[in-house]
This record gives sequence, structure tokens and C-alpha cells, in this order.
Amino acid sequence: MLDAAVKVFSRRGFHAASMDEIADDAGISKPMVYAYLGTKEELFVACLHRETARMMEAIAGAAAPDLPADQRLWRGLRAFFGFVGAHRDGWAVLYRQARGSQPFAGELAAMRARLVEVVAGMLDHALRAEGREVAETELEVVAYALVGASESLADWLADRPEADPEKTATRMMNVAWLGAAQLLHGTTWRPPTP
Repeated sequence: MLDAAVKVFSRRGFHAASMDEIADDAGISKPMVYAYLGTKEELFVACLHRETARMMEAIAGAAAPDLPADQRLWRGLRAFFGFVGAHRDGWAVLYRQARGSQPFAGELAAMRARLVEVVAGMLDHALRAEGREVAETELEVVAYALVGASESLADWLADRPEADPEKTATRMMNVAWLGAAQLLHGTTWRPPTP
């Protein structure tokens, strides 16, 4: 049922999707959909939770804490873009459909906050391994920037079935790590003095 719902919601959006179409795609009766998953809003939230859990499990499973920082980030990005490539409909529901619709935008914000927390933790771990500490605010800002850039690139990937998720992860890694490596070594850019 959730697979059918994700597919329909990704194509039509929350408001245009019908429970009849979801039931038909799932091969069950409409009353069964309501009996198992409740209202259309509850069904959409169930889809969001499942897709978020799938994505977070893929990332967490790939980025083992005992790896060097670059390998953790690489594996996390590869798992993230691999998820998007394998679950394009799920990504569309998470990123496109939930983003502008209340009360679902709150679900998306919670997902993003979890991703930011994971990325900030990875950065903090890498910095501590280099003998450096950075203010929590700085870690959070960099994590938000990396998550936002990755989300935008994932949205690009979702629209291009021919695009390779691993190559996309490599592109993001080059953008992220080349900058992160400089930060890890204490190099920062400063605006010119007037």
C-alpha cells in the first residue's frame, strides 16, 4: 500500500492524489486503505516516515564512525544519492510534495534537522581528530550548507533517470570535501578589507 501511495503522491501531489487511485494501484479496495492507513493525510505522513527512515538507515549504515572523515562523508553521500537514485518517487514525496504543504513541511524540517545533526556530528568528529574544536554554530552552518547543496543536487538527480547516483555523489564530494579539507586545516576565506 505504501509503495502505491508513494508512487501516486509523487506523480500527483498530496491534493490531487485520490484514495481511489492509491487503492487501485495497490490492488485493494479503498475501504482497506482507510482501514489500514487512515485518512489521506495519515497515509501521506506514513509515506514520509517510511521514506525518511529508509534514507536515514542507508546513510547511517554506510558512514561508520571508525572511518576517516573523508571516507565517512563519501560513504554517507554515496548512500544518500544511492537512495535518491533507487527511490526517485520517495524523494519526490519527501522533497517536492512535503516541502510546501502544511502540515507536512514540519515533517520535512524534522528530516532535514536530523540530517544536519548527522553531518555536524561527522564534521565535529573530523575536527576533533585533527585536534581542533569549532563552535557549534559554525558546525551547524556548514552542515546546513552541505545538506542544502546535497538536497538540490538530489533533486537534479531525481529528474534525470540516466544520471548515475555514484557519479553525482562524487561531484558533491568534490565540492564538499575540497572545502571541508581546507576548513579542517584551519584555512578560511575572509572578505577583503575596504
